[in-house]
Formats: sequence, C-alpha cells, structure tokens
Amino acid sequence: MSPQPVTLHLRAETKPLEARAALTPSTTKQLLDAGFKVYVEESSQSTFDIKEYEDVGAEIVPEGSWKEAPKDRLIIGLKELPENETFPLVHEHIQFAHCYKDQAGWETVLGRFPAGNGTLYDLEFLENDQGRRVAAFGFYAGFAGAAIGVLDWAFKQTHGDDENLPGVTPYPNEDALISYVKGELQKALEKTGGKYPTALVIGALGRCGSGAIDFFKKVGIPDENIAKWDMQETAKGGPFKEIVDSNIFINCIYLSQPIPPFINYESLNVDDRKLTTIVDVSADTTNPHNPIPVYEIATVFNEPTVDVKTTKGPKLSVCSIDHLPSLLPREASEFFSKDLMPSLLQLPERDTAPVWVRAKQLFDKNVARLPKN
Repeated sequence: MSPQPVTLHLRAETKPLEARAALTPSTTKQLLDAGFKVYVEESSQSTFDIKEYEDVGAEIVPEGSWKEAPKDRLIIGLKELPENETFPLVHEHIQFAHCYKDQAGWETVLGRFPAGNGTLYDLEFLENDQGRRVAAFGFYAGFAGAAIGVLDWAFKQTHGDDENLPGVTPYPNEDALISYVKGELQKALEKTGGKYPTALVIGALGRCGSGAIDFFKKVGIPDENIAKWDMQETAKGGPFKEIVDSNIFINCIYLSQPIPPFINYESLNVDDRKLTTIVDVSADTTNPHNPIPVYEIATVFNEPTVDVKTTKGPKLSVCSIDHLPSLLPREASEFFSKDLMPSLLQLPERDTAPVWVRAKQLFDKNVARLPKN
C-alpha cells in the first residue's frame, strides 16, 4: 500500500522581527509537484509576500489558523511557539523548540506535546546517518553575526562609549547588508587611520564559522586580521588571552558538556584589553555550559548589544541574538529550506525514514524525562 499524501501547514512566525520561513515559495512548489498538499498562513512578518505562495499553487489560510486545523496536518514553522500559550498540542509539529538541552522552562515547552497527544520533530535534531544535521542556518548565522560585530566595532570608533549600537532591521539581500556595513566601516577607518579591526573566530571550520569569515572578507577585512580557531586551538583550555587581544570575538560553537570558559571576568579586566565586541552566535544564555559566562540576557534586533560589566579596559559589548539569520531572511530561508527538502520529501514514509524515526525516538526519550505531574 502506498503512503498517504502528506498535508503540510506553514504557520506564520510570531517571534518579534522573525522574517524567515521554513518553506519558501520555491520549495513549496517542489512539495506541491511531489503530490503534497500545502496550506500557507498569511503572515505580517514574513519576508515573502503571500502572493508568491499563491502563485505556485499553495492554499492560503489566515494567520494562526493552525490551531484549529485538522489533526492530520503537519504544522511546520521555524521558531518556538509563544511562551504565554500553554494549550495542549494535538498535531505533529516540525520546528525548533529548544527544549532538549535542559534550557530554562523546557518541561513546560515539551509537556504541551504529550498533553495533546502531539509530536515534535525538532529541526535542530534532524540528522543524517552520519549524525550531521540535514539542514541548518549556521552559515547565515555566522555571516550576520560578523556583520553585527563589525557594525558594533565601527560604531564605537565613530560614536565613542556613551551610546550602544542602534537597532538593526532585516536587509532585502546580502549585497545590501555588505554595502551598508562597508560604508560604516569606512567611516570608522577614517578615525583609526585606516587600521582594520582584528577578529578571532572560534568554530572556524564549521558552517557558522565559515559564514563569519566569508563576511569579514567581503567587507574588506584583511585575511591576516582574522584568526581562525577550531578544536585544535582550543584543546589546551581557556581562558584565552588571544581573545582579549582581538577587537572582535565571534563564538560559533555550542557546548553540551563543561569545559574551561573561553573568557571570564578575570581575563577581561585587564588594562591592555583590545576586545570591545563579542558576538555569541550560539546565544544559548541558559546553557549551563556556556563558554562565555559574562552575560545573562539574549539581545534582540532593536537592541542588538548589551554591556559586559568590566572594571578595566575599554567598553565591552556582547551581541547574543538567537535568530541572527533573520538579518538576511530571504537568502537564509532559501538556503535552509533547500537543505531540508530531501527530508521533507520523505515525510510520507516518516514511520520508517531514518531521519524522522530518529527525531521521533528523541522526542519520546525526552518526554520520558518529564516530571510525572
């Protein structure tokens, strides 16, 4: 017996300033051509116009209508559902949920699924047979993180320490972002006598690190100014003076086990510190193993940085935005959705397709950890 056709329902994102989408018009067309039924919610935030989905044949439905949708629809989105909603979830959901690593409030987030006999397929844990994620936003997270890093460094050169970097909004495309940051960088170079910032990237060999390095090069920062670190360089254990001696530090790795921190207050509170800007692309502030334990809040696009409390050296800011790829929502969405497509096409066989079977097993394993009450 052939598998039943799958009905996907693309929900509108609700996280503030989240303009990305889990399905783009082009990938929606691919699914429709493969026999899927696709409903797309109207969205007040998406970078894609609803007509783009309508033109490829998707059925358009009101924003938020997934809550009353038939149970056989798979609800697909990107970011987590609003924290103030607690009703039981009755559907199968494909999304990032941030509840498998003991994040603050994970029990409440995860508990909604078994409460309604729903299922979570967490996008972060869709993995191939080699244990590598089938789709990730890492490249554009690093790319956008480096952009914020350069903007913050440049702003400090042109405005001093009295103000924080102003809010940023999504850019229509990569060229527009590069052009804007290049302009701000040139203003800063007039203040520094043409001296470019130095940057250190940890996780340089991964998707995220390669995105950060790509951005630095595209805005003209010389290669010799970019220190590229990975596991080999961090093996000896931190804190690392090389970070303090750089102007911009980009952290691109997430840790699930404790190691000595890359930096701490003691290493930062020195008179000769050159570091003024930290971008923690991983931005998991509630992770007990955070290797950058010098800040406590996730920043947002309209307030992209927060001060680190130091007693010596220049002003130090940290950017910890947890959805950085939204700075380039169109490219980031296309990149991610195309990577996800081979797995989405396996959804009719999700009871046997290894990517989905593993995701369901992980869901069941974590549900079993929930407090019994």
